[in-house]
Amino acid sequence: MFVVVAGVDEAGRGPVVGPMVLAIVAGDGEALKALGVRDSKTLSRSARERLYPLILKSAKCVNYVVVEPYLIDRWTASHKLNLLEAEEAAELMRICDADVYYVDSPDPKPERFAQLLSRMAGRRIVAMNKAERIPQVAAASIVAKVVRDRLVDMLKAEMGDFGSGYPSDGRTIAALRASKIARECVRHSWSTSRRLRGGDLDGWMSK
Repeated sequence: MFVVVAGVDEAGRGPVVGPMVLAIVAGDGEALKALGVRDSKTLSRSARERLYPLILKSAKCVNYVVVEPYLIDRWTASHKLNLLEAEEAAELMRICDADVYYVDSPDPKPERFAQLLSRMAGRRIVAMNKAERIPQVAAASIVAKVVRDRLVDMLKAEMGDFGSGYPSDGRTIAALRASKIARECVRHSWSTSRRLRGGDLDGWMSK
């Protein structure tokens, strides 16, 4: 009996600018490995872009969801970002049918995240930290990263180069200080944003 395996991963959970993207890939793990699929963090952008259409062609199912900053802020304000990620992952699982779903867990206790997601999706879930060693998860990480990179490129075309969007990037901080990034593209609940605005998060978000 052939078991259909799917993997779920995200890109862009940590940046202060831009969306988070969750992706799902279902397919043959050996076929994905033969393409050269591995954790997107270990691949150059050109390698990810090369693999992206190959994954789309090889996989049984590929899909993704874009989570905008305002939604991240709303859930972060109530300390429920993991719950938001679980809800979005569950929606992807309803689109891509598989026998088992491997998920890169945002929770340091993967079994807790697996139980949460299993209740939401009604599917067999295996949550793991560093799950990209599973080919389907690695493929999902590539899809998510490629989609997010392209979305960030579109933002930069409108607003200029603001760097990576991560709090550790000096170019990103400089662009935020100079108000060069559109408000709807910024995660106002991030500590970086609060510090730059003198801690007046409520006032900033209500403007």
